[in-house]
Amino acid sequence: MTEEKKRGFKIPSSYTVLFIIIAIMAVLTWFIPAGAYETAKGGGVISGTYQTVKSNPQGFFDILMAPVRGMLGVEGTDGAIQVSFFILMVGGFLGVVNKTGALDTGIASVVRKNKGREKMLIAILIPLFALGGSTYGMGEETMAFYPLLVPVMIAVGFDSIVAVAIILIGSQIGCLASTVNPFATGVASDAAGISLADGMVWRIIQWFILVGMSVWFVYNYASKIEKDPSKSLVADKAQEHKEFFQLQNSGEDLSKRQRHVLAIFTITFLIMIISLIPWEKFGIKLFANLNNALTGLPGFGTAFGKTAVALGDWYFPEITMLFIMMSILVAFAYKMSEEDFLSSFLAGCADLLGVAIICAIARGIQVIMNGGMITATILHWGETGLSGLSSQIFIILAYIFYLPMSFLIPSTSGLAGATMGIMAPLGQFSNVPAHLVITAFQSASGILNMISPTSAIVMGALALGRIELGTWWKFIGKFIVMVMLVSVLLLVVATFF
Repeated sequence: MTEEKKRGFKIPSSYTVLFIIIAIMAVLTWFIPAGAYETAKGGGVISGTYQTVKSNPQGFFDILMAPVRGMLGVEGTDGAIQVSFFILMVGGFLGVVNKTGALDTGIASVVRKNKGREKMLIAILIPLFALGGSTYGMGEETMAFYPLLVPVMIAVGFDSIVAVAIILIGSQIGCLASTVNPFATGVASDAAGISLADGMVWRIIQWFILVGMSVWFVYNYASKIEKDPSKSLVADKAQEHKEFFQLQNSGEDLSKRQRHVLAIFTITFLIMIISLIPWEKFGIKLFANLNNALTGLPGFGTAFGKTAVALGDWYFPEITMLFIMMSILVAFAYKMSEEDFLSSFLAGCADLLGVAIICAIARGIQVIMNGGMITATILHWGETGLSGLSSQIFIILAYIFYLPMSFLIPSTSGLAGATMGIMAPLGQFSNVPAHLVITAFQSASGILNMISPTSAIVMGALALGRIELGTWWKFIGKFIVMVMLVSVLLLVVATFF
């Protein structure tokens, strides 16, 4: 038997899956009738205006060109270049911040300062990791924290499941309830043609509810273990784990420079959130007036920049600039050399290069569909099929749709780019706003990110905690059901507003 046969079937990567979808869509342009809708000023389709047009089948060359056109923006599709470049700059920013060790040291400092109150760490660390997931998609970065937290939790009488749950559930619940996560909310909002701030209120509500549930769930399990160690799901491996995981007391508190870096890190995301909220729509003109005053000052206005955009009117170009500027500010605050800054910034960009490219490949699906003029036809079929369907039924179906799709395409950015161009307009026919479709997508995708065996984050965490996948499923099963029920209920409630 050859080595190839021994390996058996392997699930293809997100890149391969997306290319297969592109090819399938190209084939479908030969069979699905071409059509078009009239569009409103905002770009949304006008219900009932569909009509057939001359077909334009897509060929082999079009398939190969789809990702290129998807990046640059042709065939009636906005290019992914803005969001892809933004993702690279976020990667550069995170690379510089990680170079300072501020995040790692900050978490380690919190753990050490709560010695003797380790159970309280559950209520402190889960929200912290959830903030990371909600704002910048914290995932693989969490791997550095397992070797730190697992020995602590075992040493005080808990088990490795508690430690893994704090980090994995915390970060992935944050991603599930993303507010401004560029790899989920950002890509999805761009694909749907709406602002990143649209629907943020509902996502913030979801974040608080689910983080509260996470703290309660893990705290309850830890309390049970504390009273009766035999209740641990890994009780049979308790001695083995105690011998394997030896508590390390080494480590330093945050330096003054690292505290400055954490302050800049926090301020960066606060500015990003403030800049994306359309304040003038709520009658708040503070930022617009301030921007006009600054740009209108003689001399200073020119030096400041006449083209400056007020907070509240920012989009991907402006927040990309923000992360570049803050990367430089972090380097200055930490007194980093130019060589260290550039190497860490470029390394950070390289870490997210795959995410940036997958946005272009995913956008290629829309390029093929628009080029073959079948997008409107599929929307028309959806409009016909959804006629009379309530908003509540549609949003539940959207959530269910994204559960298997999240398994098929594990990349949140890839899934958003591949589907949101169709799902968001479909929501219009049932009076479901695009931001709610995005919340449904995030909620379903986030579930898989906590249990899927195809997730490197899940499998890496379990390996570091020496926990079998079946044991983890047994632990988290009830919690997953609760999260699904709460998410669906919140989605249904949101359709009434």
